[in-house]
Amino acid sequence: MRERAIGAYVDGRLTVEPAAKGKLSGLKFAVKDVFSVRGHTSGAGNPDWLRTHHPAPRHAEAVRRLLENGATLAGITHTDELMYSLNGENDHYGTPVNPKAPDRIPGGSSSGSAVAVAEGSADFALGTDTGGSVRVPASYCGVFGFRPTHGAVPADGVIPLAESFDTVGWMARSADLLRSVGEVLLGGKAGAGGEPAPAADGAAVPARLRVLLPKESWACAPEASREALRAALDACRLEGMRLEPVTLTESGLADWVDAFRVLQGWEIWKNHGAWISEVRPKFGPDIAARFRWAASLTDADRAAAARRREEIRAKLDALLAGDTLIAQPTTPSSAPLRGMAGEKLEALRSRTLMLCCIAGLGGLPQVTLPLAETGGAPVGLSFIARRGMDLPLLAWAAEMTERFRIREERAGDAHVFKI
Repeated sequence: MRERAIGAYVDGRLTVEPAAKGKLSGLKFAVKDVFSVRGHTSGAGNPDWLRTHHPAPRHAEAVRRLLENGATLAGITHTDELMYSLNGENDHYGTPVNPKAPDRIPGGSSSGSAVAVAEGSADFALGTDTGGSVRVPASYCGVFGFRPTHGAVPADGVIPLAESFDTVGWMARSADLLRSVGEVLLGGKAGAGGEPAPAADGAAVPARLRVLLPKESWACAPEASREALRAALDACRLEGMRLEPVTLTESGLADWVDAFRVLQGWEIWKNHGAWISEVRPKFGPDIAARFRWAASLTDADRAAAARRREEIRAKLDALLAGDTLIAQPTTPSSAPLRGMAGEKLEALRSRTLMLCCIAGLGGLPQVTLPLAETGGAPVGLSFIARRGMDLPLLAWAAEMTERFRIREERAGDAHVFKI
């Protein structure tokens, strides 16, 4: 009954017991239907993909690490078609229900994973994030989400979308659990006592640091979102952080999105064009249009976008040097209503990509925290760090979330953060 009501799962009956005891013993997790699970055929959100592929002979590396650290796999979750959307609406399988705002979409493409965590059937869940597909549903569904440094978590056994942006991300019901999962996935195979191996970069993010507020990012959000997130920014300031407005690009984030979309689209067609041409799968109209556009891209388009990405990455590396984070809305607003007209939804998608492309182009880690609401629905606040600062960023987010909670309790205002 829960699966029919919520729609999070492709298969909520599939269970894989842990391979050993460890840090995550006693916890249940779900995985997006793009991760290999031994004996299961990943459907990637499309019936024709499911029909033309075979059961996996082994678990994806990320799944293996979780099982070896004591977690129980408790279901396979829905995804948008071939991960090429940010909405969570699937023309073939329907739209999972957003537990925090049932009249609104859950976000995609890791829609089912976010819903499973938000409604409590999973303690945490794996997703993939290429253009925002963990961060967006985490924000819309009011859960904690993390996109790691590109390449920090192996993508072995994961259906690719665009490999120079693809990351294995995750969502959890608390910042502490988000960090614990990260210690397993980023640290690799558990050692004695279930403890993960040391991370490559063990430096700590200090509480008193410089937090950049990109003018372009905040301009993507309407006043209601900016106002809702202001209390969280005020709390950051009270915790000793130096908040500084900054201009990322004189040309505007639309220029950054163009570079991202071209590189992503070129890689998508390289990865899946032959299968699409041979099988001629049935796609929903929006997804079909995106694949047609991707097929039109040339090597010259890719080369120009790659040069632009290198310029953008150098800019971000300079900005994030030292004890610095970027803070911005995870999404422009809370989730749009289900059934929103295509043009309005596409316009929101464009603004969402402006926010999400920053970490994507930079290969940077980003954590989203469910710190606010607009119109009774969640909206997240994100922090972006320099490459390799994944574990320090997760530890800092857990510590600051606890400080925010204490500050909220002392203020006696239950409507500030909703943590």
